[in-house]
This record gives sequence, C-alpha cells and structure tokens, in this order.
Amino acid sequence: MSLHEIIELVTNFVKAHEAWAIPIIFLLALGESLAFISLLLPATIILLGLGALIGESDLTFWPIWAAAAAGAFFGDWISYWFGAHYQENVGKMWPLSRHPQTLVRGHRFFERWGVWGVFIGRFFGPLRAVVPLVAGICAMPKRHFQLANFTSALIWAFGILAPGAFGLRWLAEWMG
Repeated sequence: MSLHEIIELVTNFVKAHEAWAIPIIFLLALGESLAFISLLLPATIILLGLGALIGESDLTFWPIWAAAAAGAFFGDWISYWFGAHYQENVGKMWPLSRHPQTLVRGHRFFERWGVWGVFIGRFFGPLRAVVPLVAGICAMPKRHFQLANFTSALIWAFGILAPGAFGLRWLAEWMG
C-alpha cells in the first residue's frame, strides 16, 4: 500500500466516522513521537491531511489539537523513559541497529543544545525520533525534559493541524 493510499484511507475513515477523530489523532501523534515507531510511521503527512479535514468539516479544532498534543507528549515521555531504562543498549535494538548514524546525530544534537534540543528536536522528523531517547540515555533531569516536552508538544500539534483547519476556512470565507 502506498503512502498516498494510507493517507486517503485514514482521512476517509475519519471523515466517515468523526467520533474516531480524537483517538486516531492521539495515536498518530503518539506514534510520530515514539522513538522506534516514528521511523516507520508516516504520521506527519496523515496529520496534515487530517488538519485539512478539520477545516472542511464540522470537527472542532481544540479537542483534536489537545489529542495531538497529548499523543506527542506521551510519545516523547515513553521514549525518554525507554532511553533512561535501556541506556546504551538502545543502539543494539531494531530499527536503530540498522541506522546507528541516527542515534549518533541525535546524541550530538542533544549534547550541543540540551533542553533546547528536546524542544527544537520535536519539529524535525529524524531528530523527533531520537532526541527524547538520547535525553533519557544521558539522564537529563525529568523536570527539564518534561517542560521542553510539554511546551513543544502544544506548539507542534498546533503547527501540524492549524494550517489545514484554519487555512481552508479562511480561504473559503475569503473566496465567498
């Protein structure tokens, strides 16, 4: 199944079953933020498509935004815990064992930027997959990690959903 077909399948399902929008968006954001899953799941593209669906339907933006932010927050939190728990053994696990440079780049980025790296890493796909994991491996203080995790999750969720949700409404109103 191609990426386009997956996006279309999920978007059509949510369009037909709007009650499932919140749990599906939560799971997509969670998967996009989990260290191992995000390397395999094209959730960003699907979430952008669902943002557009919000703009053309009667779905309410704010509960969906909260679900995306919560999914992103918990995904990074789980990744942080995984890194703290398994430490250096993480690099021996699939799929990171097949892409060791990803973990090395994430480690370099985290070492350079620290708490800001956790915040900034959320907005860059390859870094989003490993920076929380590296923060756990490096024993970053939980309070600092969670502050960066929480604020970046709120902003990321808005940035991924709002352009489609509000842009289409604005464009429709503007065009009359």
